[in-house]
Amino acid sequence: MAKAKHCRTRKPKGQPDLQHIPELEVLKQINLNAAGLDIGDDEIYAAVPEGRDTVSVKVFPTFTADLYRLADWLQACGVTTVAMESTGVYWIPIYEILEERGFEVYLVNARHLKNVTGKKTDILDCQWIQQLHTYGLLRASFRPPEDICALRALARHRDNLIASCSREIQHMQKALQQMNVKLTNVISDITGETGQAILRDIVAGERDPHRLARHRNAHCAHSEDEIAQALLGHYKPEHVFALKQALEAHDFYQRQIQVCDAELEKR
Repeated sequence: MAKAKHCRTRKPKGQPDLQHIPELEVLKQINLNAAGLDIGDDEIYAAVPEGRDTVSVKVFPTFTADLYRLADWLQACGVTTVAMESTGVYWIPIYEILEERGFEVYLVNARHLKNVTGKKTDILDCQWIQQLHTYGLLRASFRPPEDICALRALARHRDNLIASCSREIQHMQKALQQMNVKLTNVISDITGETGQAILRDIVAGERDPHRLARHRNAHCAHSEDEIAQALLGHYKPEHVFALKQALEAHDFYQRQIQVCDAELEKR
């Protein structure tokens, strides 16, 4: 008589093995001394861990003396690391003060933070930032060293000066068009040697197109007669005044750029 074969139960294909379910670890608090800041133009809401003071959330005005009071309170609460959103430029003063005090400061991209459900308030925001930072769920944005920050600030300021200078060039071009002076049709750049000499003579009161055209540089593609024809315009006083103002503003920004370049070179 044949022996009965031992049958082995197999789990259906594609089904999970319920006999070996791993246990999930509860989130651990990594930054036990973490604080969260919600920063605005007028007020800063700060949240610290429970039990560090009579209240775990305080609000501070944004005057410099109040920023130092905020730093003092955080130190008194035993805070060692602070997280905040990169809101406009409001975060810069408190960031620098806290960093000088020795705090580990996390500047967090606002898009990486998820708001709490329900009605949005400043208190809930700072508590949410503090909670996420406690569990190590926030990533700090890159912040270069102080000397690089200074250079970057100057370079950005220089970009703004260049943009302002460019706007004044547009204003000069607009004034010329209003007077039907087609200077931009015969020279490539009104801020070049020829263009600047002609514009300054116009502002000084010269109206003879042939005298103005004598400023033509030898490398200009158009002839002196062609430039003179373009300079025969309708010189109304209000448009000449606008041209004068734009030219003076352009000169001012050019000087400011030179001073900024010197400051960059010094650093």
